Amino acid sequence: MDLDINFVRNQFPAFSENSLKNKAFFENAGGSYACGQVINRLKRFYNERKVQPYGAFEASISGGNEMDEARVGLARYLGVKESEVSFGPSTTQNIYVLAQAFGEWLAPGNAIIVTNQDHEANTGSWRRLSNRGVQIKEWKVNKETGELNIEDLENLLNDDVKLVCFPHCSNIVAHINPVKEIVSRAHSAGAYVCVDGVSYAPHGLPNVDEIGADIYLFSSYKTYGPHQGIMVIREVLAELLPNQGHYFNEKFLNKKFTPAGPDHAQIAACAGIVEYFDALAIHHSISLSEAPIMVHKLFRNYEKKLLQPLLDYLKTKNSARLLGPSNASKRAPTVAIDLKCNAFEVAKKLSDLNILAGGDDFYAVRLLEALGVDIAHGALRLSFVHYTKEEEVKSVIQALDEVL
Repeated sequence: MDLDINFVRNQFPAFSENSLKNKAFFENAGGSYACGQVINRLKRFYNERKVQPYGAFEASISGGNEMDEARVGLARYLGVKESEVSFGPSTTQNIYVLAQAFGEWLAPGNAIIVTNQDHEANTGSWRRLSNRGVQIKEWKVNKETGELNIEDLENLLNDDVKLVCFPHCSNIVAHINPVKEIVSRAHSAGAYVCVDGVSYAPHGLPNVDEIGADIYLFSSYKTYGPHQGIMVIREVLAELLPNQGHYFNEKFLNKKFTPAGPDHAQIAACAGIVEYFDALAIHHSISLSEAPIMVHKLFRNYEKKLLQPLLDYLKTKNSARLLGPSNASKRAPTVAIDLKCNAFEVAKKLSDLNILAGGDDFYAVRLLEALGVDIAHGALRLSFVHYTKEEEVKSVIQALDEVL
């Protein structure tokens, strides 16, 4: 089954926006376009339901119902209970709150394993727990490939380790880590697992129950929605960790780790992500019961097809060092390149050619340093998702030929 790209693009108002016409958007890893279903819900909420939700009158009741709809729908796609889905201002903030909870729960001498492959969000807050007597062990990438070797993890695991934190895939090297195998090894050693899925989720929401993660996090503003962090914490672990919210909310798992008041409108708008995924499924003759699996497959199969020619092209360029695997089946379509020059300046040149890309360290300083990339230069990043057209990938290759 092939993805109907015309149907997909018709769901995104950005593609009809005059200021964005004829511009190929390749900085999706920093934040995707929002689908129409999300935008419509956000407008409706602000127009009709911008009151305190869960009250006794119609606007309040409707607002609360739509917030619940978002949680229920996302739980269906993630293969978890509704109570295991929490919202927060961002994934960075959600991990910070989790770190405070673990900091209270862990004993001095207990250990956490972190990586230098992660975005700083899933490593910095954990590392700071060393100030409370927690041991921090670093699972380091291979300096040539940027990949994590699972045997290196085995050498770090012992009875002291209570938590293993790593990304589903990096926002730089984009290698898709074998989450299920890593989780299995960590669990066998008696450790819980926290997976940062921010860079993977835009390419298909995983079944969290199937991969076995105790915590799985991603950002809705990178999965076609508003600016929220979405966090799954499995019930067993959530009940063990100390409350971080109001004391009277401790019994509610989806409130226990959200000390800030929820952004009602943005949470409600997240139901539009699910509405979009369901619309895709129906258009492609997929039953809603199969949608979580099949929409994921539609995205991945389409993206791999577009990604491989770009990777093949970059392998031929002596002036560009591809970071991460050159096989599309092993990575997400987030392509970072070490150019040995200022990547932001190259991104500006690409912008002049109507290619919207990024040049930065992308909060992955530890990884870039491990790979020998000059932080002052940063990396050029070209990232796309399932709404990207094949012609746009060809235009990127042509533009790179002009600027490299």
